[in-house]
Amino acid sequence: MKYPSFNLQRMCLLATALFSMTGQASVVISGTRVIYPADANEVSVKINNGGPSPVLLQSWIDNGDVDAKPSAIRVPFVLTPPMNRVESGKGQTLRISYTGDTLPSDRESVFWLNVLEVPAKSQAKSEENRLQMAFRSRIKLFYRPVGLEGNANEAAKAITWNAQGNRIQATNPTPYYVSLVNITVNGKKQDYAMVAPRSTMMLELSASAGNKISGSFVNDYGAVHGFESVVK
Repeated sequence: MKYPSFNLQRMCLLATALFSMTGQASVVISGTRVIYPADANEVSVKINNGGPSPVLLQSWIDNGDVDAKPSAIRVPFVLTPPMNRVESGKGQTLRISYTGDTLPSDRESVFWLNVLEVPAKSQAKSEENRLQMAFRSRIKLFYRPVGLEGNANEAAKAITWNAQGNRIQATNPTPYYVSLVNITVNGKKQDYAMVAPRSTMMLELSASAGNKISGSFVNDYGAVHGFESVVK
């Protein structure tokens, strides 16, 4: 087996012409998010290769810019190994260590763990014109200071909602990020992202808000839970 050359900033690699296409993500990251307690020496993330062939992985952490080059990113974490080969049916443990750089102590900080998977290229099919695919997974990494008040898994229920016509303001008074999967207003469901700690977010609605709002959020374990609240 050998690996094709690749650009780490692209999720698809063009080998020659678009005559045939191969590729399916083989690597699975255990969990949909990583929680880094401030008092931990390190945290580990398990990666498994469930595909039929070995893969080459490059892993890095970014601070929110999905297009930033790994070599140019500066984050307060060290991740090892940054590059490795994982055989079919085998796993790899990524270890993340906090370097001690200053981060807010009264709220969470969010970063992103990236894993780029480049499948091996079969020698037997090396002469075919093929589209060689690389797959990039990106999950949230939350740095959580010690002693934060409240419960991260209940933070979504603490958000207050204020209607302003076809917009609604979400106010998160907690020190935790709230990852909203969706909200439902007047029977219409809409997708939304994160509400930062101790901040507000203005959301555009497809209809005027009523008196109630419901939705779902993701907890620390990656499970999706529902919530209901009153719109003020």
